[in-house]
Amino acid sequence: TITQLLQITPTITMSKPDVSDTPAWKALEEHFSSIKDTHMRDLFEADSERFNKFSLKFEDILLDFSKNRITEETMSQLYALAEQQDVMGKAKKMFSGEKINTTEGRAVLHVALRNQSNTPIMVDGVDVMPGVN
Repeated sequence: TITQLLQITPTITMSKPDVSDTPAWKALEEHFSSIKDTHMRDLFEADSERFNKFSLKFEDILLDFSKNRITEETMSQLYALAEQQDVMGKAKKMFSGEKINTTEGRAVLHVALRNQSNTPIMVDGVDVMPGVN
């Protein structure tokens, strides 16, 4: 019955603040309002290094963000949002097997599925890699 299910399902009491209510998000919204009508042609004309600034190549993969309506200010604001939201800290927790899935009260194991080296990934003191392979 539903009563039995509720009794065995852990209650998660953590509530996440809505990112859209944060100062960094509000700053990004204001920044967007100031550049939303900027034409891409104008961005390229204003900066001959635009492609070099907003693209990255790794082996045969090219990530080209230069053809998006972004500026150095946009990137600065995005980095501020990532810092405000502790993206690096959360990534470290994910890679270390901490229980960051607050909805289900468990670790997220995306990294285990992509772990081709079979480096141990510990969750609650147990290497989960043998179960993944």
